Amino acid sequence: MKAVRLYAAGDLKVEDIAPSPAPGVGEVRIVVTAAGICGSDLHNFRTGAWISRSPSVAGHEFAGVIAALGEGVVGFAVGDAVVADSRVTCGVCAACRGGRSNVCEKLGFVGEVCDGGFVEEVVLPASLIVKAPAEVDAAALAMAEPLAVALHAIKRVAAPAGSPVLIAGCGPIGGLAALLLSERHDGPVLVVDRNADRAGRVAEVTGARVVDLSADSVTGALAGAPLLSVLDATGHPGVIGTLLDLVSPGGTLALIGIGHGSLALDPVRLVEREIALVGCHALTSELPEAVALMPALEKRLLALIDETIALDGVPAAYERLLAGRSTGLKTIIRPVTLLGSP
Repeated sequence: MKAVRLYAAGDLKVEDIAPSPAPGVGEVRIVVTAAGICGSDLHNFRTGAWISRSPSVAGHEFAGVIAALGEGVVGFAVGDAVVADSRVTCGVCAACRGGRSNVCEKLGFVGEVCDGGFVEEVVLPASLIVKAPAEVDAAALAMAEPLAVALHAIKRVAAPAGSPVLIAGCGPIGGLAALLLSERHDGPVLVVDRNADRAGRVAEVTGARVVDLSADSVTGALAGAPLLSVLDATGHPGVIGTLLDLVSPGGTLALIGIGHGSLALDPVRLVEREIALVGCHALTSELPEAVALMPALEKRLLALIDETIALDGVPAAYERLLAGRSTGLKTIIRPVTLLGSP
């Protein structure tokens, strides 16, 4: 069967590999119907930051249909539509026991510590899948994991009712955060991105207002309201530094982007203006909640898709996305199309 495997930084290959084995105890075999390319996939490809095995089938955002059940699997049936949880955790460290598995001491991710979803079929532990609505397009279901990450981030930023929220970066997480806020928050949402087409797409789908990353533009859009909630989905130190200048005293800057470089920060700025700097990593228990939102959000999720490609198109898609040539949020891979699927 065909798969996209990462060997080392900059070394991604589309190749034929052996068919998936029969699932073992507690495992399921999944026919992958759609997968999404994540910013962390690109970061891993560019830097090799999280390569722990080589080669490894890439991809941790995917949906599929169960093709076979291993011994001891309950709660699932062959033919069920499912989405994958990206996290591989130890389950026994203090963080896992405390419900903070996203900061597990031995945290790894599907597609890195085990084979992921850029493939026709994959075997995973049943503990890493969530049943999904079969009537929802697989391309939308493939965005359940990043939607859960965005949901975790907006919970962390905890915007006060009616107050503005500024999101820097209209990639998948920033754009999906804007989508969730359009549903769950009663205040204005401002978005900024250097890619005007992508920012415009997010604004069109979510009702957010596009602004420039400048004090004049942001202040003009606030109509005198304080900016207490800011989410950075760029990971760029320069952007983060500017956001620290823009957030109002008593506000929160939440960081979700994975970037490069270090941030020169005078902690006195945080102290004197009582700014909360909050990290947001992956997700905790939000995946089932995100899946439950899929039927209501399906049309808008599909409207945010940039391109739909086959497995053969993944290397070119990586190149295009790394160059910033995209007008939507998410490139979706269709490894297989099942008869009768959306």
